[in-house]
Amino acid sequence: MGAAQGGKHLPRTVRLLIVARAVNRLGAFSLSFLTVLITTSFGASTVVAGYISAAFGLATIPSRLVGGRLADRIGRRRTIVVGLTGCAVAQLGIALSEGLVSAACFAVLMGLAFEIYEPPSQAMIADVVGPGEQVRAYGLLNAALAAAGMGAGLLAAGLGRWDLRWLFVVDALTCLLCALTVHFVLPADHRTTTAATQQATTVAPWRDRSLLVMLAAGTLFAVVYLQIMIALPLSLELRGLQPADAGLLFTTSALTITAGQPLLRLNRLATLPAPAAFAGGYLLLALGLAGYALAYGLVGYIAATIVWSVGDLLLVGRAYAFVASLAPAGGKGRYLAVYGTSWGIGGIAAPLAGTQLLEHAGKAGLWSTMASACLVLAVLHPAWIRTAGDGRERDATLARDQAACP
Repeated sequence: MGAAQGGKHLPRTVRLLIVARAVNRLGAFSLSFLTVLITTSFGASTVVAGYISAAFGLATIPSRLVGGRLADRIGRRRTIVVGLTGCAVAQLGIALSEGLVSAACFAVLMGLAFEIYEPPSQAMIADVVGPGEQVRAYGLLNAALAAAGMGAGLLAAGLGRWDLRWLFVVDALTCLLCALTVHFVLPADHRTTTAATQQATTVAPWRDRSLLVMLAAGTLFAVVYLQIMIALPLSLELRGLQPADAGLLFTTSALTITAGQPLLRLNRLATLPAPAAFAGGYLLLALGLAGYALAYGLVGYIAATIVWSVGDLLLVGRAYAFVASLAPAGGKGRYLAVYGTSWGIGGIAAPLAGTQLLEHAGKAGLWSTMASACLVLAVLHPAWIRTAGDGRERDATLARDQAACP
């Protein structure tokens, strides 16, 4: 099985963007400590801290939509800089807050800025990378963020023992460093008045059936995936293991995703049709989560983590590349933004679903349910893609026929 055809190296713009985002991710550990800071520094109850965190999560949904619209209107680089700068201002505001109301306001502001830079980052990759290399490019971005996340955990462990407010200060500094890197290193945005730009301002992504299929599947995937982040430590504790062992499992996943990047260049995987890639990814994810349901020791959890991480390797890059291919010329930012709202919706639903399942069905019930959801996606998502694709082709044919009529 040989390497996929095409350039060995991704464009310089993509490599620089990935490095800049990795620097930003290296400091992106403050969010995990937001509720702790609110309760310890401002004397708020756990319930109040939960409401503030939920408000942050809710604010990230319009944040991503705004990012997509700005990316198509004012340019990718400008939008990334705006979003990162907004995050830095909000994080410094939280660190300097002297009262609960001020901290809550800055937390909501952080949510409104938190996702702005995601759609333009993803759209910039789609702009400069050919369709055949987009899966690898998005996968490399995902791997770089995962690898930087390991370093973020170590920094958080050190700074958090000193003063939680410094977590937000360092996070703000990495946002500003990333913004400066993007501004001075990446190519400038070009203002154009082409037909593609005019089309981008009128395109209605919410009416695109193929995109809505991806949004529905992406939302269920996000709910499942976020259980790993939210419920895994609790699940380990119920099994009699240390909740902190979740950090080891997260590191195992990051290493698997990083080490697996060369696989995406193999001919057989690089040319795999989207329905087959999604089906295979969901099946591996289901197998790994089923392993969590059956595992009793740490070795079993590690093996299951490796399996679902290979599934993640197949899914994430492919999903963003497929959504980018659906977008009309000049509309990639908005399409990727709409798809990205799946994580905001999942961020609201996942904690509710996970905690309820743990309480009423236990550890095995939680992971069995998540594995079953992946099996449903493995069957339905490829079928939805084929159906939506057929409908898209019929619409295009009808439009061509109508244009040909005198």
